[in-house]
Amino acid sequence: MTELRAHSRGLPWLAVLAAASACDPAINVWGSYFPGWVACLFGGIATTAGLRVVFARTGLERHLGPLFLIYPCLLLLSTLLFWIVCFEG
Repeated sequence: MTELRAHSRGLPWLAVLAAASACDPAINVWGSYFPGWVACLFGGIATTAGLRVVFARTGLERHLGPLFLIYPCLLLLSTLLFWIVCFEG
């Protein structure tokens, strides 16, 4: 009986996720449609690479914390900011 309750609690969330999956924006690039998150990911990668160069040239990189955590978090931040600016604003 408890297993049935556990499955029934997840059903509303599953319905919301199924309904939201059709809302992904598509970008037309030379006749081929790409999901919007791919464009945001490329923008995030370019931004993170640019900021890495700026941090290295100004000497700020040595004052940052563990770089294997800083740069993936910066990538995620810049990708999500691209999504907000391009598709939510």
